[in-house]
Amino acid sequence: MQRQVGEWIAQYKIGYFKPLEILARLTEEVGELAREVNHRFGPKKKKPEEELVEIGDEMADIIFTLVCMANSLEIDLDEHFKRVMDKCYSRDKDRWEKK
Repeated sequence: MQRQVGEWIAQYKIGYFKPLEILARLTEEVGELAREVNHRFGPKKKKPEEELVEIGDEMADIIFTLVCMANSLEIDLDEHFKRVMDKCYSRDKDRWEKK
C-alpha cells in the first residue's frame, strides 16, 4: 500500500501535506466513518434523501490517509504492524477467553 500511494503522490508537485494537515484529514475521515456507523447501528438514522455510503469505502479512506502520513514521515507500516501483532501474540495471548 505504501509503495502504491507513494507512486500516486509522486506524480503531483505538491507531494504530501504536512503532518498536522494529514492528521486533520484523518480526523475528518474517521468522523465520516463514525457518522455512517451511527446511521447503520445507532439511533441516528439517515434522512430518506441521504445517499447510502459503503462502510468499507470510509475505512479505505482512513487507511489511505494513514499511509500518506506514514510515507511523509518515512515510517514503514509493515514493520510497525508486525510489532503490534507480535505484542498481541505474546503479551495479550491469554487476555481473553479462547473459543
